[in-house]
Amino acid sequence: MIKATKGEKTFDIFNIMLMIILMIITLYPMYYVVIASLSDNSLLIAEPGIITKPLGFTTGAYKLAFRHPLLMNGYKNILFILAVGLPINIVMTVFCGYFMASKDAMLKKILIPFFMFTMFFSGGMIPGFLNIQDLGLYDSIWSLILPGSVSVYNAIITKTAIEAIPESLVESAYIDGAQDLTILFKIIIPLIKSTIAVLLLYYGVGHWNSWFTATIYIKDQTKLPLQPILRSLLIADSDILNSTAVSGDDVNSYAETIKYAAIVISTVPILMVYPFLQKYFMKGVMIGAVKG
Repeated sequence: MIKATKGEKTFDIFNIMLMIILMIITLYPMYYVVIASLSDNSLLIAEPGIITKPLGFTTGAYKLAFRHPLLMNGYKNILFILAVGLPINIVMTVFCGYFMASKDAMLKKILIPFFMFTMFFSGGMIPGFLNIQDLGLYDSIWSLILPGSVSVYNAIITKTAIEAIPESLVESAYIDGAQDLTILFKIIIPLIKSTIAVLLLYYGVGHWNSWFTATIYIKDQTKLPLQPILRSLLIADSDILNSTAVSGDDVNSYAETIKYAAIVISTVPILMVYPFLQKYFMKGVMIGAVKG
């Protein structure tokens, strides 16, 4: 066993200390949000500096947040978007990736440049808004699902994963009389499950964090997903805070801590999903990086 030199030991100690400092800098804001959400509102306002534990432990902010009708509506809407939007995203992206990976697809050389063009240029916000209006999607939750059904970047990842599958498998399926849909669903999709898990994570996080499109296309507050409502809570929007189902006294008593409680409520679910997809994530990302 090679004995470490004094310089190497010093370097290791420096690295460890640096990593600990970076870890504290990274984790403390999340820890602060959690303990602030469990603190007394007046005590929290009176203590603007660093805190290490809840100030006057109380769960009142969470009770108020879960009673807030718009926040709960936001949860229902985002769950609907995920339940309906993710299957549409995956199916459309896999179809697009399969088309791009197929060697003999009709008009492939003409259409792929159009796909790539959309990665760099868009029609703009106003033409997009007019398009949503003309399609009858304005003030509809479908305006948050259908326009973003396919990401060309994700389709390229899928294409790369499909191209990594041995051609002999597909050719033998064709010889046995299988059609494209059979090959796609019976052979290709089971072999690219790790890539599909990555796509689920990408699309899921994208839907969960999206707020700007909802503020443009949704007028009825009861149809808003979670993030626009969270934004309104954080900037102390009076229409959101003083909802008719929440008394003004309660709002005033938890005006600051309810913001932190809403952050925790909206962040924890998406953080809990990642551990279940982690084993696929690295493999799926690496497949997209090998040949892309």
